[in-house]
Amino acid sequence: MRLQAFHKLSYGMYLVASEFEGIKTGYIANTAFQVTSKPPQIAISCHKNNKSTGTILQSGVFSISVLKKELNVKLIGDFGFMSGSDLDKFKDVDTITAKTGAPIVLDESVAWFDCEVREKTDLGSHWLIIGEVLESEQVLDEEPLTYAYYREKYKMFSPKNSPTYIEKAKLDEEKKQEEQELLAEKGGTKQAESDEAVPHVCQICGYTYDPEVGDPSLGIPPGTPFEDLPEEYKCPICSAGKEYFKKQ
Repeated sequence: MRLQAFHKLSYGMYLVASEFEGIKTGYIANTAFQVTSKPPQIAISCHKNNKSTGTILQSGVFSISVLKKELNVKLIGDFGFMSGSDLDKFKDVDTITAKTGAPIVLDESVAWFDCEVREKTDLGSHWLIIGEVLESEQVLDEEPLTYAYYREKYKMFSPKNSPTYIEKAKLDEEKKQEEQELLAEKGGTKQAESDEAVPHVCQICGYTYDPEVGDPSLGIPPGTPFEDLPEEYKCPICSAGKEYFKKQ
């Protein structure tokens, strides 16, 4: 079985949020899809260990914000890789409420849906939750973010609780095997690269630091080797320190 085949399935990128007894929760999702038109219903897949899942099941409501293609990735870092126990995810984001009362995140969004839970199915590790859309709105007339574009641009992988999660070690092994097969066909050997020229990957969220690109968001110019980054450098997505980066 080729694990990379799963990356050919199409997904969007969303921010799912809910609230129960005054406590807001939210997470980044790539699994949200319309299942009926009359009434309009949308299904989401939620890991049982996610705090947001319990909030949705207790409150019976949730919102879905469709993220825009070009966005501030800090939003994905905060809602996708940080725990609500360590960070107030909603502190600096613009939210509103509609019919259900669930918080709706407007920042970096092109549209939103306000949903009330109608069905839930136990899938073992996840709950498949179906909500009826009570209200919706288009925020911006811009392209939505797709999971394929997110993975290609930011070189990141799914969080462990995502329904599309694949162990990075298994993917790396599969790609390494493909490279070896290709080299064998060409009858060549792979040239060694210096440590400075090799991109480094954050082992927490999968962000790739590419020396040729640098990190403009933090003022790191192109051509800066990973070894020359300041010791206090942190991943721009999940804030992990340099010690969490490994050579690609």
